[in-house]
Amino acid sequence: MLPLLIPIFPLPNVVLFPHVSLPLHIFEPRYREMVGDALNGDRTIGVILLQPGYEAEYDRRPRVFSIGCAGAITHSEQLDDGRYNIVLRGLERFHLVSEPNPAKSYRVAQVSGLPETVPDDHRAELRRHRHRLEALLAAAAERTGTRPRFPPPVPDEYLVNGLAQHLELDPLERQALLEREGALERCRGLLELIEMKSLTPRGPWTGAVH
Repeated sequence: MLPLLIPIFPLPNVVLFPHVSLPLHIFEPRYREMVGDALNGDRTIGVILLQPGYEAEYDRRPRVFSIGCAGAITHSEQLDDGRYNIVLRGLERFHLVSEPNPAKSYRVAQVSGLPETVPDDHRAELRRHRHRLEALLAAAAERTGTRPRFPPPVPDEYLVNGLAQHLELDPLERQALLEREGALERCRGLLELIEMKSLTPRGPWTGAVH
């Protein structure tokens, strides 16, 4: 269960999905403070996508989408100048309820967790869609003269989330997938995008899905 209040990290082009790992380089002072506080606390940070037009308000509180994903810091390295290299592992989607008046240099939000489970009656259809996803990606890779690289065997929902994060997608397309209700709906959305765009994975996924 997520805490009621979590620090949020608004990003312009990154969407985090449950059960997927995301490496991040933290260099802005306010987000260095955020990471330091998280490492001294429960290690939880919420990643949330900035809405278009954020540039004019970037140093203040630009608008963000209402659905994000919380992650746990699984690895961290602090550099000599105070910057951090971290890895977040996606935990759970959340709905942003409100943002209290800031007591920190970074943003903190009240959130409501959106845990995902796959109902038993969705399992068979999700497995069929997984096979279709893999076949479409293999065919797309063959057309470009490359070999598709899939992660080791993982649960169907982990594969769907991993593809949603690692395929070449527009941030708004990724956000739309995150907002889908559950792995089966997300898988259907991925199939639609792959059929439209003939997508292929960007590279090997070593360690990307846990």
